[in-house]
Amino acid sequence: MKLTILGCYSATPRALTNTTSQVLEINNHMFLIDCGEGTQVQLRKHKIKFNRIKHIFISHLHGDHFYGLVGLISTFRLLTREADLHIYGPKGIKEIITLQLKLADSWTNYNLYFHELTSKTSELIFEDEEVEVHTIPLDHRIYTNGYLFKEKEGNRKLDINLVEEANINVAYYRKLAQGFDVLNEDGILIKNSTVTKAGAKPKSYAFCSDTMYKVDIVPIIKNVDVLYHESTFLDKNANLATKTKHSTAKEAASIAKQANAGTLLLGHYSTRYGDLNLFKEEAEEVFDSVELSEDGKEFEF
Repeated sequence: MKLTILGCYSATPRALTNTTSQVLEINNHMFLIDCGEGTQVQLRKHKIKFNRIKHIFISHLHGDHFYGLVGLISTFRLLTREADLHIYGPKGIKEIITLQLKLADSWTNYNLYFHELTSKTSELIFEDEEVEVHTIPLDHRIYTNGYLFKEKEGNRKLDINLVEEANINVAYYRKLAQGFDVLNEDGILIKNSTVTKAGAKPKSYAFCSDTMYKVDIVPIIKNVDVLYHESTFLDKNANLATKTKHSTAKEAASIAKQANAGTLLLGHYSTRYGDLNLFKEEAEEVFDSVELSEDGKEFEF
């Protein structure tokens, strides 16, 4: 599982900082999460192939999280994209994007599908044989979702010595990997658990965009491997977090601790602060495993 931070600051883009956008590579998928201004420039800068992005997840309709979307869609058109593109986001996102495309007479030459969200409870919005994606209802000034990305259980690993000792024909190896019991060459049923072991533990990633402190999300993200949680403010400005419905680094750490997350990744920093290490130090007072998002930084989990 690889995460590339394209932008991790709040409010407005600056010369050296970008608004929220990140790319998650998980089990053969490349998902774009949020799309602030300048996202496509950051994609180019970090040599991420546009045509690998088939699904885009937008948390909410504040500009620093989606103003780069119509530009990216238009660039896909200019590059003669053929692959379908699916966009998940709050109700209204289709109207906003299609109006811009209509007035610019720039309809896409590829299939563009919108999946508009309205539920205030967690729901499954994407699933295939390898990955599933659930919404994480958040509490911000407008309707907002985070997203939980989860790998599915992979194939079991064959203990080839035990398989051979059990006299199992090679034709049944795939069935064994899929978890089935099989008959050996002597017609004896061999239990899967006696000749295989569990594969790699499925990984999970939770993206919690703009939100005030909300303990309701803990059951949804319980035991997540990596939790990205916004930390717009430090604790000394907690009154501003309450007023704007954002979180502090300490509150993000509290959520991570209650959820038993593996790693907490902080982001969405207010540009009023000059030293990001202050966020890490504050969060570590509550939770041990803390990392800082930085524009252009890559994480391998």
